[in-house]
Amino acid sequence: MIRKSALKIVAMVLAMLVLSVSVACAATKEEKRQHIRDISQKTLTRLYELQPSARHYVEKAAGYAVFGNWGVKLLFVGGGTGKGMAVNNETDEETFMDMITGSVGLGLGAKTYNVVFVFEKEKALKDFTTDGWQFGGQATAAATDSVSGGAYQGAFSVSPDVWMYVITDKGLALEVTLKGTKYSRNDLN
Repeated sequence: MIRKSALKIVAMVLAMLVLSVSVACAATKEEKRQHIRDISQKTLTRLYELQPSARHYVEKAAGYAVFGNWGVKLLFVGGGTGKGMAVNNETDEETFMDMITGSVGLGLGAKTYNVVFVFEKEKALKDFTTDGWQFGGQATAAATDSVSGGAYQGAFSVSPDVWMYVITDKGLALEVTLKGTKYSRNDLN
């Protein structure tokens, strides 16, 4: 039974990869950018439905980033990928980026999810868009800030001046572990 389930998941992942590669090859650079913009807008709309106060945080921040991600876990290894964009609220500059993740541990399944980062300060946004980020080890995001004990409602503090919302098909995630995740600029810029 486990073997049948694993084979179904592998087949599903392979089908998703073939479909995404064929779509990616067929699209122009601007079509790819527009696709990422559309996913970003849908994700923000969904976030504002789930957490209305998030609109204020996103609009008043130095900038934000939105990623559409998918991942798979097959027995002892897992991984995932995603695409997204960061936006400077002051200049409206867009930076297109990739996300890749890997994990080790027992599990079986596939999931899609979206991530919204909110950058309170310009430096945090600039560091993210120019240097990218890499989370490793057991970095578990907490839903409080380190200064006042307050929190962006529904968000996780992932570093100074950076908050993250994780949206799944069931709503906002209640916890998130960032293991082996890297965010970096891509060739759409």
